[in-house]
Amino acid sequence: MLSFSRSGRRQVLAAGTIASWVFLTNQHSVSFAAENKKGFLPVTDKTDGYEFVYPFGWQEVTVEGQDKVFKDVIEPLETVSVNVFPTVKQDIKEFGSPQQVAEVLIKKVLAPPTQKTKLIEAVEHEIDGKTYYTFEFVAKAPNYTRHALSTISIGNGKFFTLTTGANERRWGKMKDKLHTVVDSFKIFKV
Repeated sequence: MLSFSRSGRRQVLAAGTIASWVFLTNQHSVSFAAENKKGFLPVTDKTDGYEFVYPFGWQEVTVEGQDKVFKDVIEPLETVSVNVFPTVKQDIKEFGSPQQVAEVLIKKVLAPPTQKTKLIEAVEHEIDGKTYYTFEFVAKAPNYTRHALSTISIGNGKFFTLTTGANERRWGKMKDKLHTVVDSFKIFKV
C-alpha cells in the first residue's frame, strides 16, 4: 500500500505546479495563445511548419492526399482539412488576386465538379510579413449545401490550404467557430 506523508504530498503538488509553470512559460507565444482558446485544441505540424486550432470534440481522421483532417463525428460536413503541395512560388500573390485564386481553387480543387459553387468573399491579409488569402464560399450538391471558409498561403517551399465548413443549415451556429479555425492558421519556418 502506497502512502504519502503530508509533507510528501505537498512536495509532489509543488513539483507538479512548478513543472506546469515551466512548461507553460516555455511555449511559443502563438501556440500558447492557441492552446488557451476556450473550446479549441491546437495542432502544430513541425515538419511542414504550420499550426491552427480546431473545435474540441472533433476527431482526427485519415483522408488520402490530405495532410490533416479533423471532423465532427455527428455532423459529417463539419470538418477542417489541411493540404500541402510543393511549389517554386515564393508568395501567394504570384498566382493572382484573392478572387482569381479562390475561384480556381473552389471550382478545381475544393468542391467536386458536380456541385454548383459561389464565391462570397475573398480577401488578402498579412501576418508576420506573410501574405494569406482567405475566402468564403458555398458548394451546392443535390441534397445539401456546404458553407466553407479557406485560407491559403506559401511558405517553406510549399503551398498550404486550410479549409473548414459546415452544412448550410448549421452555418449560423458554426460560423464563429469556423472563423476562429481559419483565422488561427499560421505558417512558420522549419
